[in-house]
Amino acid sequence: MPAARESLLEAAGAALAARPWPAVKMVEVAAAAGVSRQSLYNEFGGKGGLGRALVRLEADRYLDGVDRALAAPGATADRLAAVAEWTVRAARAHPLVRALLTGFWDPDLPAPGRAPGPGELTRAVRDRAAAALMPAEDVRRCELAVRLALSYVVAPGEEPGAAELLALLSARSRRAATRSPRG
Repeated sequence: MPAARESLLEAAGAALAARPWPAVKMVEVAAAAGVSRQSLYNEFGGKGGLGRALVRLEADRYLDGVDRALAAPGATADRLAAVAEWTVRAARAHPLVRALLTGFWDPDLPAPGRAPGPGELTRAVRDRAAAALMPAEDVRRCELAVRLALSYVVAPGEEPGAAELLALLSARSRRAATRSPRG
């Protein structure tokens, strides 16, 4: 039933985009997905299960975007800036991603269940960076890029561009390299 599951999750996401989760009706989600309400209940067990699956889907989509940014051709700094830029864009466009990254769960969203929290997602990004980027300094810079991006999510301002993020990351790296060791 993978096709029905995907259709139900897409329909639930569209319903959530149109109205708060408490106002989303299972019968409407099933109809929009072209399946019976019983199929929805068989697949997810109820509205709570559907909501948890939707949260998990958004977490996976966010991490897929991180993977794409890390795999893009170009200099490491450009890929790190792309991860940061993706983080800001995804969080601004998708309330569930914003909630996952900040830990703030608006009552208009589905309950997270055992979804990854902000620390888990940041560590997942760091681990993916470790797999994609070799030097340990690049992995630390990736975590810094995500944390910098999260500051734009938590305290919204004008969306930073890749050039701005790259400049901030590069300036921090230069300062770290020129700092004398403390003894």
